[in-house]
Amino acid sequence: MDLSRRTILKGAGALSLLGGQFGTSALSQSALAQSAPASDIPPILFVHGNGDHAALWLTTLWRMESNGVPRERMAAINFTDPLARTDDKVEQAGRSSTEDARRELAEAVRELKQKSGAARIALVGNSRGGNAIRNFVKNGGGGDISHAVLCGTPNHGVYASDDGLGNEFNGHGPFLLGLNDGDSEVTAVTAFLTLRSDGLDKYAQADGRFIGKPGTPTNVTAEGPALKGATNLVLGAVDHRETAYHPRAFREIYKFIAGHEPSRIEIVPETAVRLSGLVTGTPGGVPTNRPVPGATVDIYRVSAETGERLSGPLHSSQTGADGRWGPAQVDPSWSLEFVLTSPDAVTTHIYRSPFPRSSEIVHLRAARPLLPADAGAGAVMLMSRPRGYFGLPRDIVLFDGKEPADVKSGVPTDAVTTLRLPAADLSRPVAAIFNGERIVARAWPASENRIAVAELTY
Repeated sequence: MDLSRRTILKGAGALSLLGGQFGTSALSQSALAQSAPASDIPPILFVHGNGDHAALWLTTLWRMESNGVPRERMAAINFTDPLARTDDKVEQAGRSSTEDARRELAEAVRELKQKSGAARIALVGNSRGGNAIRNFVKNGGGGDISHAVLCGTPNHGVYASDDGLGNEFNGHGPFLLGLNDGDSEVTAVTAFLTLRSDGLDKYAQADGRFIGKPGTPTNVTAEGPALKGATNLVLGAVDHRETAYHPRAFREIYKFIAGHEPSRIEIVPETAVRLSGLVTGTPGGVPTNRPVPGATVDIYRVSAETGERLSGPLHSSQTGADGRWGPAQVDPSWSLEFVLTSPDAVTTHIYRSPFPRSSEIVHLRAARPLLPADAGAGAVMLMSRPRGYFGLPRDIVLFDGKEPADVKSGVPTDAVTTLRLPAADLSRPVAAIFNGERIVARAWPASENRIAVAELTY
């Protein structure tokens, strides 16, 4: 492939830029105020991937803010139905077409341009979000977009074959062939950057085992996300989601759009934190970003060492037709428990590390329902990593003091691990450890249709 630029960023050098236990810092607000204003950066719209939601950009937004980018000059889209159709031209309940995504993205671009007053904005997308960006830019939107950053986007397909040609992710299908037509695979009026993994992206693999076809060639390689005519960077041993949400990815996103290095990688805490978000659901087991009315969100401050509640609820609200909850005022040093009670869903106790900064995209979905495999368990607990996967032996992953047996070694593919406890263990704390982040959760009785989730932020 004829690439305009290929750079590999490997090793611990990039990680040495991180400060604090897991990417946060004790820097004061005054230190942030001394940062040079980011007047050279256009407004930025962040675009999530297949089945995901805007909240995955939480830490990226915090890092942007910590470098002086005003909160009001950034936005993160929430696609209504984020999962792609099996066949792009055939309607499928709870799923969207490439045209649906292009249309929603066009409206989000219009809103951010109007809000900011800017003539052009930058777009940053992960995975399928990059498909929507390329579709929008190529088919009439390029004049609105100064920069396009595609993180782990399967630009030449997750597979490329004559089977399933209607699938959006088939490199031989009409959608991707149309985007990749010509000597250049990018639109000249917009500056393009692609970020990819050096072999650990599960959707850029030569063997089809990660798409349910072991032993079948995909006709795609690790270079699949790269584009002729773009700046193409290899981040190193990052997984599919980390191509967008890892600190290494943040550095390259910022540098490409701003034209210079960020002044810091760590997240600068605010003195007071205000949180709010959206409650969404999974009707029929399909994750959507459609609002769930009538859901209750209770927030408790908990002990970082035991997970025990330190007082009564510090916030309680019920969602209306728009599905919004909050706002809640918290301290940036507090560990938190969110209790989400949604209609016709398992009551979900979500344990989170302290939130160093405010956010309006702390979106919540109920955990998956109790399964036949959970029968007989006193409690079911999940450890979840939304912004990446568990990579063994790359990462330290410990759940209740053990490396999870349901996390596969090699190419990182698992973002959730399950722990089942006997009823006799309900009273003790359970630690979830991922590299430098540690969350202590409490078990809740499965007999009461409850699940506890230790949700990692980093």
